Amino acid sequence: MDQMRKIIHIDMDAFFASVEQLDNPELKNKPLAVGGGSKRGVVSAASYEARKFGVSSAMSGEVARRLCPELIFVKPRFARYKEISKVVHSIFFSYTDLVEALSLDEAYLDVTNNKKGNPSATLIAQDIRKTIFEFTGLTASAGISTNKFLAKIASDYNKPNGQKTIPPEEVLSFIADLDVLKFHGVGKVTADKMYRLGWYTGNDLRNQSLSSLEKHFGKQGQFYYNVVRGIHLSPVRTKRQQKSVGAERTFESNISSEVFMTTHLENIADALKLRLEKSKMSGKTITLKIKYSDFVTQTRSKTTPYYTSDISLILEVAKELLFQDQLKNSVRLLGISLSNFKNPTEKKKVEAQLKLSF
Repeated sequence: MDQMRKIIHIDMDAFFASVEQLDNPELKNKPLAVGGGSKRGVVSAASYEARKFGVSSAMSGEVARRLCPELIFVKPRFARYKEISKVVHSIFFSYTDLVEALSLDEAYLDVTNNKKGNPSATLIAQDIRKTIFEFTGLTASAGISTNKFLAKIASDYNKPNGQKTIPPEEVLSFIADLDVLKFHGVGKVTADKMYRLGWYTGNDLRNQSLSSLEKHFGKQGQFYYNVVRGIHLSPVRTKRQQKSVGAERTFESNISSEVFMTTHLENIADALKLRLEKSKMSGKTITLKIKYSDFVTQTRSKTTPYYTSDISLILEVAKELLFQDQLKNSVRLLGISLSNFKNPTEKKKVEAQLKLSF
């Protein structure tokens, strides 16, 4: 079991929606959705009042409105969210330099050795949440345990404005009773497959051999084999490696003509070009994302033998992928992304030829 670290996962409560309610008191205690107001809009975030009706992020605004007729839609203000996020992250860094930002409102902190000299990760989490509220007026939830996997799961337990600690001596019993759907990284499709196999809890997974898990889930089998035994050695990374750079567009009305889509791909490529110039990334894999009118999403990819950031080539490949197979339906969204990036160390080669108190 990985017992040598004290990891905290902090997650702001309904961040975008909470910021809107903070800045506009008239929205407090009302069902609120950020984004999704237009005919083709998608909900970026939902307040807890809206979530009671089943409204959630990534849901179409049309569906959200049906679930909650009194739902209030507001336009996202990303500059404001980033402003508050900077304050929150500065608070994190006042406790430890080992901060792994997952998004504007979520991060892992390794407080095994912290700037406050506090041996209790539980008390540190309480203090961080209190400080966040004092400086921003917003609440946060926290999970505390021996590794990132467990801390992430724990932060969902007492939301909103709560926290949960899973100390070393309780790790195995906690995992044993955990529904596999609660495992971070296990989606509904994977969970359904596990259910069909008769595996419902962490204890069921722990009773399986490594070979059996790998047979059914490939490389992920090793991951499941480890985490049900409390083993997750991934450290808190202060700089997360970007896995892809992309751009996409949702259309006001569905498109069925592939010829019209090529024009939209050119506009998407222009946006992608700016992002690639900013990130200075070169990659091998070009992916075309297609979301149909029935919300089914399809991706088509091609890997080139060399690294590139040439937008003309990327666009050419994207068009090739578009015409690769017949479209299954009319299209509501298209996207292009570049991934499989060049490793900085690879570039250099080319140029050079116990138990803790919780």
